[in-house]
Amino acid sequence: MRIGINTGSLVAGVIGVKKFIYDLWGDAVNVAYRMESSGLPGKIQVTENTYERLKHRYNFEKRGQVEVKGKGEMTTYWLIDTYPH
Repeated sequence: MRIGINTGSLVAGVIGVKKFIYDLWGDAVNVAYRMESSGLPGKIQVTENTYERLKHRYNFEKRGQVEVKGKGEMTTYWLIDTYPH
């Protein structure tokens, strides 16, 4: 299993008339998907934006530059674990 996390704006809504489906759209969702697809099994890859918001609550390891489709090179991090409380 691979997990990708990004932080940013998105749009959420319900699609359908007879069968309703809740969905999310936006650049933040697309980049999170790219974090997942370019990650490694058993790892959680996050964007620099997410890292900056969470670096005081979690331990991260810098992965470095990753080529992200539609975005070019992005700095990414591996989420390692939480800080002890």
